[in-house]
Amino acid sequence: MSVELNHTIIHARDNRESAEFFTDLLGLEITSEWGPFIAVELSNGVTLDFAAIPADKITPQHYAFLVSEDEFEAAYAKISGRGIEHWADPHQKLPGEFNTNDGGRGMYFLDPAGHYMEIITVPYGGWPQTTHEGRTPCETGGAALNCRKATSGSASAAQTA
Repeated sequence: MSVELNHTIIHARDNRESAEFFTDLLGLEITSEWGPFIAVELSNGVTLDFAAIPADKITPQHYAFLVSEDEFEAAYAKISGRGIEHWADPHQKLPGEFNTNDGGRGMYFLDPAGHYMEIITVPYGGWPQTTHEGRTPCETGGAALNCRKATSGSASAAQTA
């Protein structure tokens, strides 16, 4: 049996404001509105269903999104353009910085409801060296998944796409 996440409900003071924050920041779309929910669909089909509840009932949660380098740059431009503070760490000790964990870039910031958002360009643990078929992620179409490789003679990584 294959188990996949289908949707999650995200509490918001204003569900439209929060849904539009995500669509603008991450280049997503509102896919449906029904009952108390406004749904935003991710590229893997999972929906974020925003529901308005009283602000004093919201418990801040953490949501992490894997994005490409281009998507990271676009999100950062929007965050900085809006004057939204960001940090390299979840404890907010490194303001205005990115982290380079796992060979990619990442940052944390708050959404309009006070949830802790994280965007990363490489999944936790980094990309696997080879697949079960003995091929690298780049050889199996990983470029569409932000496949990265180290450049010769450099500690930096270059996009292969």
